[in-house]
Amino acid sequence: MKLGILVNSDRHADDIVGITKAAVSKGHEVSLFMMDTGVNLLGNASVTGLCKEKGASMSFCDHSAGKLEVSKDGIPSEVVCGSQFDNATMNAEVDKVIVL
Repeated sequence: MKLGILVNSDRHADDIVGITKAAVSKGHEVSLFMMDTGVNLLGNASVTGLCKEKGASMSFCDHSAGKLEVSKDGIPSEVVCGSQFDNATMNAEVDKVIVL
């Protein structure tokens, strides 16, 4: 199964980390997309470190990051700086989506 996690708030970092690690440990793929205030979690190493987990991928909305003046410094290169196209692609490719 492929799980999508749409992160549109910065309130659930521990849940994002826990759900992602649990899913990939069971052999599932996880695709994360951050937008709106969720991009504030780009400064959280526990969250951005998920891109290093086997089976996990991560992207974020560049427009949201710019609007909220979120620094892109220190973001791992595996995290894709993208757009709502990446969100739409995630939604089309996954079996289930969780919104946090």
